[in-house]
Amino acid sequence: MNPESFFGELKRRNVIRMAGLYLVGAWLLTQVASTLLPAFDVPSWALRGLIVTLALGFIPAVIFSWVFELTPQGLKREDDVAPEQSITPKTGRRMDRMIIVVLVLALGYFAFDKFVLTPRREAALVSSAAPNESRSVINAKSIAVLPFENLSSDKENAYFTDGVQDEILTDLAKIADLKVISRTSVMQYKSGLARNLRKIGEELGVAHVVEGSVQRAANKIRVNAQLIDARNDAHLWAQTYDRDLADVFAIQSEIAKAIADQLQAKLSPNEKKAIEQPPTTDLAAFDLYSRAKSLLLTAGFSVTGDPDVRKAIELLDEAVKRDPSFFDAYCQLARAHEFLYAVSGLDHTPARLALAEAALQAATRLRPDAGETHLARAQYLYYGRRDYAGALAELERARRVLPNDPRIFELTGYILRRRGQQEEGLRNLQRAAELDPRNLYTLQQIALSYQYLGRYAEAIASLDRALTIVPDNVETRTARAQFYLYCKADTRPLHQTIDSILAQGPSAIAPGADIWFQCALAERDAAAAERALVALGDNPSWGEGAILLSHSFGEGLLAQMTKDEARAHAAFEAARTQQEKIVQAQPDYGPSLCVLAMIDAALGRKDLALEEGRRAIALTPMEKDVSNGSLVLQYFAITAALAGEKDLALQQLETGLRAPAASQALSYGALKLMPFWDPLRGDPRFEKIVDSLAPKEPPK
Repeated sequence: MNPESFFGELKRRNVIRMAGLYLVGAWLLTQVASTLLPAFDVPSWALRGLIVTLALGFIPAVIFSWVFELTPQGLKREDDVAPEQSITPKTGRRMDRMIIVVLVLALGYFAFDKFVLTPRREAALVSSAAPNESRSVINAKSIAVLPFENLSSDKENAYFTDGVQDEILTDLAKIADLKVISRTSVMQYKSGLARNLRKIGEELGVAHVVEGSVQRAANKIRVNAQLIDARNDAHLWAQTYDRDLADVFAIQSEIAKAIADQLQAKLSPNEKKAIEQPPTTDLAAFDLYSRAKSLLLTAGFSVTGDPDVRKAIELLDEAVKRDPSFFDAYCQLARAHEFLYAVSGLDHTPARLALAEAALQAATRLRPDAGETHLARAQYLYYGRRDYAGALAELERARRVLPNDPRIFELTGYILRRRGQQEEGLRNLQRAAELDPRNLYTLQQIALSYQYLGRYAEAIASLDRALTIVPDNVETRTARAQFYLYCKADTRPLHQTIDSILAQGPSAIAPGADIWFQCALAERDAAAAERALVALGDNPSWGEGAILLSHSFGEGLLAQMTKDEARAHAAFEAARTQQEKIVQAQPDYGPSLCVLAMIDAALGRKDLALEEGRRAIALTPMEKDVSNGSLVLQYFAITAALAGEKDLALQQLETGLRAPAASQALSYGALKLMPFWDPLRGDPRFEKIVDSLAPKEPPK
């Protein structure tokens, strides 16, 4: 049979129609199932099973349509039907009508899902993040598990003690009937110090606290725990557990269930099962995991956080090597790789993303339906793939079984913010802060949201709240004062803050050395800028989101400012060598290419710089990523200014000022004071733009 006659026979026997009808129908059935099954808490393996079954059924359906024919007498083998008795044309017309009906249903469902179901899902996440109007009324079933005291003679067991406390907290957080404060907020109340429990309860917004201690010796362990009503210091329950070391995880779950019972919290069968499941059976792996988790909790947005994350990855790799079934370690490992790939942006390479995906796949194989798996997948979809709809759907599934996890609301806030829904994103971050009220990183992100909205007074107020928690935090102190520079073009508050930090010793300024450098540039203080560069070490001289300008770039800016052209050229060449390697490793990442464009502009390579800047914008479409899209668009104005293209720079400046997320680089203070805008100074058009941004009611 030649190809033409074979194709004609496929059409005559309605095989092609059957294939089309089957594929469209299978797609529609899968889409409906993916919406309905999670609503009834059906495990995700059921949906996967349906998809596999439909895929396996395709070939038999096609073969069936080839072998059999529908006749007035019923199904008959094709070979048994005489040509004059065949009704395949009539059957074909019926199938055409069926295909049209199924296509209409599929299109209708697609529209219904896009315009009705998806907005409702996102609205549910937003509404669940709305601040509680009755926050002043403390929930009677709210609790904070404070850091336990390490009573072991070996002080190295401090991480193990932290791990025990964290597991008890994690177990309690799985109970929907309780409000449990996150570890990030409670870890600041160190053990071994006198604690004012009433004050702690007020600061955390809880009615109860748990205190305890851990003593480990050889193969024995003693864990002491007590439940206290923080409102009146009444001791409600206490227990001491003397067991073999191998029983430590059983002790943790017993403590969690005893506390839940004391608070009369309802415990579902699934919650009870989750609490009783030990994280690992390898205590050495648990110790490695505990060390890594502590490092990741404090990495945050500091310029010195990257080494901590890399060290945490080493520890977690060792932990899963010891115990390949260590589910929680894989979740943390995926998060750590995603931090380097997308949060710090220092390793935005396919290799780093592949490591995150491998850790996620390992976690999925171990517990495909766990809330932590859904959360880890949401983080991967957001940070790794920028799949916002997919990430929001995973977060909704995670929220059902992780009712006290602030990361769900935090990540929802980031997603909505990056989609341009700034107010909704802010509300989610505020909800995360209710569950984790002393988390500096979350408060910094709330301040950043206010900056994106151009609301500097509220950004400063958010950092003021952070400073009531850790008054000496250098990053927060300098960031707060930096807002005055950008919104008022006033360097005095920042200068005074830096002087007070430097008074503690030259090394104290290290976490805020990049902001010191910016202050020195704004004040045109070359000597201070030189000192700031020394304090920076190898860290970036300027960082705004994904835009990271290297130490060498900062040196070039300083040399340009002081008219040292030879030094400037050498510094920018060094910066280019470094940045070119980054771009080669991540060629489709717009922010890195945007930085390379700025460097080439500073080197006088105008045409190349403009080409790179425009490609960076094309790689970072606003509809896909509002945050990075705004930054790349805004920093292209600086590229054009450095390249001497005044008209283009002014045009891009006006476009950048209309972007959904406000940038520090295009703020009133930066335009007024920063040297990279010097090529535009004196132009009446530029001065008019600057004057239009002058604050009318500056923050107090």
